[in-house]
Amino acid sequence: MLNISDDDHSYTSFRKCRRHGANMDVIAAVNRLTWAATEAHYSLDDYETELIRITKRHRCYPDFLSCIGAGIACGGFSTLFGGDAIAFLCTAICASLGFWLRRLFNEWEVNPDVSVAIAAFVSTFFAWFSQFVSGSATPWHPMIACSLFIVPGIPLINAVDDMLNNYIISGATRAINTLLVVGGMTFGIILTIRLGSVNDFTTMNVVPDSIYLVHAIAAAIGAIGFSVIFNVPRRLVPVTALGAILSVCLRNFFNLELGSGPIAGSFIGAAAVSLMTLITSRRFNVPTHVLSIPSVIPLVPGVLLYRVLFSIINIKQLTAGALMLSIQ
Repeated sequence: MLNISDDDHSYTSFRKCRRHGANMDVIAAVNRLTWAATEAHYSLDDYETELIRITKRHRCYPDFLSCIGAGIACGGFSTLFGGDAIAFLCTAICASLGFWLRRLFNEWEVNPDVSVAIAAFVSTFFAWFSQFVSGSATPWHPMIACSLFIVPGIPLINAVDDMLNNYIISGATRAINTLLVVGGMTFGIILTIRLGSVNDFTTMNVVPDSIYLVHAIAAAIGAIGFSVIFNVPRRLVPVTALGAILSVCLRNFFNLELGSGPIAGSFIGAAAVSLMTLITSRRFNVPTHVLSIPSVIPLVPGVLLYRVLFSIINIKQLTAGALMLSIQ
């Protein structure tokens, strides 16, 4: 929804975005344009001319590199959950395939929820199949991490942001969109679980022995991968990698060393990244979200998502106890 108003008139127009992906390079360019327009007193025609120029910008990364970015990002998640090198490779291959399919369906203008479900199913199915041929010591980790590139982190953050700023309609719309994406993702994952007769594997230990060096490298890889997916300008990718290392290492320190728990640890890690991006965003002249979102992506609790799924699909009778266990 766009509104243009002056002292005498107000015009409101609606447009439908059929393919609205995260593009941090465009966000940064529009941010610079708004400041320039304010300082130089652009006319509406001047502003429109600059917006058209921005729409013609090429992505910072080719499509094949975005697929690789999705793969290594999910591979980094697998390592964060305790997977070995073979699990990292299997996860990267399966996630790249699912990401490529989703991008292809988006180009064909397939229903976005259907494309999410198919991408999640294909990624999870091949991750399930990899346990029979890979020889990995951690065969279930690819299933946990291979479809996390679909997790709608940005729509969720935007929904909360809108709600806090009292943009109720916009926030509710984004929240419903988030639920639809999660629903499509859940359908694809559960379909693989049922077809493969997968038993509940979510009680396994997902904390690796080296919680700092291994996690720091895996977090940096995950942030770099999502920076490519989100089209973060290349000069800012090292900043997002450092932010991810900061967030994950702080979470591990407060959670595992001080025993404050995963919720408090994640809060402190995300807060530290937010403070860092408040400083660095001014230096690089970009909005804070361009740096903060890829940096906190490694904090996504992928294992908990699967525990929720298993607890729901294993409910035989809808009793208060079974429902409360799933909610917990």
